[in-house]
Amino acid sequence: MALTELKAGMEHKETLTVEDRLTVRQVVGMFVQETDMPPVLATAYMIGFVEWTCMRLLEPYLEPQHRSLGTQVNLSHSAATPVGMKVTAEVTLESVEGRRLRFGVICRDEVDVICEGKHERFVVDIDRFLSGVAKKQAALEA
Repeated sequence: MALTELKAGMEHKETLTVEDRLTVRQVVGMFVQETDMPPVLATAYMIGFVEWTCMRLLEPYLEPQHRSLGTQVNLSHSAATPVGMKVTAEVTLESVEGRRLRFGVICRDEVDVICEGKHERFVVDIDRFLSGVAKKQAALEA
């Protein structure tokens, strides 16, 4: 398959079970030793899960040298999901503009809609992208 075969309206969904390592406590714990944050799905991990779900939709359509990278995220996080509960991310490809891809997103746990919004990704040539990253790193070291 090829990038040119991507069409608006394509859908994909993935499900995960919230584990302790995906909680707000774990995210905050990367910055401070002790935290009293609740053991619920962290927004940061929810966003990562949405990105991964979009990547899974795109996987069969990308050439081996291509990767999709997130460029915009506009997602609500309107309900808490405790450890042990399942979350399903459903993404719909809303537009394809060359290498710019826009998705509609909804996430649900086993009780509530927990997330709605939009996500944008851009398809890059990985070698060219990494070359730009290396130049940036070299500029820092100079």
